[in-house]
Amino acid sequence: MYVGIDVSKARLDVATTGGESWSEANDDSGVLALADRIQKLRPAGVVMEATGGYEAAIAASLWAAGVPCCVVNPRQVREFARALGRLAKTDAIDADVLARFAEAIKPEPKPLPDAQAQELEALATRRRQLVDMITAEKNRLGMTRAKAPRKDISEHIDWLQRRLRLANRDIDRAVRNSPLWREQENLLRSAPGVGRVVAVTLLTSLRELGTLNRRKIATLVGLAPLNRDSGTMRGKRSTWGGRADVRAALYMAAVTAARCNHEIRAFYLRLVAAGKPKTLALVACARKILTRLNAMARTQTRWQTAT
Repeated sequence: MYVGIDVSKARLDVATTGGESWSEANDDSGVLALADRIQKLRPAGVVMEATGGYEAAIAASLWAAGVPCCVVNPRQVREFARALGRLAKTDAIDADVLARFAEAIKPEPKPLPDAQAQELEALATRRRQLVDMITAEKNRLGMTRAKAPRKDISEHIDWLQRRLRLANRDIDRAVRNSPLWREQENLLRSAPGVGRVVAVTLLTSLRELGTLNRRKIATLVGLAPLNRDSGTMRGKRSTWGGRADVRAALYMAAVTAARCNHEIRAFYLRLVAAGKPKTLALVACARKILTRLNAMARTQTRWQTAT
């Protein structure tokens, strides 16, 4: 038996492949009751969608009860629902689709990261939010001509930048206080072009680094070119999907490395000289950097320029 849980702020809708369905309130008593009832069912697996954090307490309770569970990408579940012809969308329907998804795909159960990892991930997420808000406000400032709104926007940008400096300080402190995080960050930052932000993004959002081969890690991030062929038609390969925050961080690392990393710069210039668009060349550089960092994490060796 497999179980699907549709998580919302107020309610938890549950369905099993055995035909049972029920709901619980999304509060402390409801979560405990949910974990107790699912434990008695002894399911082969439990699946939830990532909901921006609401699923964390449920996953923690299930693992504490000895129930294997997995948090999956909502896009994958929605496409699975379309394949089943389930176009309507309600909480009860979503729970049933999640249970069927678990039965068909059997995603590997993944325990939650430890408290230190969750704290660092939360800090990195908050930093990204601040950067996004600063960018949005700067765009508004460029389009605003009235004096009073420009003053207000400028003051807000100053405040956000102060908060960003505090967020950077908190991230630095969290890394310094953990010998393991500090060691891994120093290892990743030995690569020219990889700074603190890229290293922390990889540590928090790509915990599979060093555990997969180069093809799987590139596909996971969304840096592997995917075929678009049908019959005799041979389409243009392109990257798609994956983890957007990791991909964006690696792209910025590629932009820097194309200037300061001799190996990556030579690779970039060779692609451009062969007629490749510069953006495509930078994506290829990002994939090359990811491949090298993956090998470094697996062997625990610092960056060495290839000869």
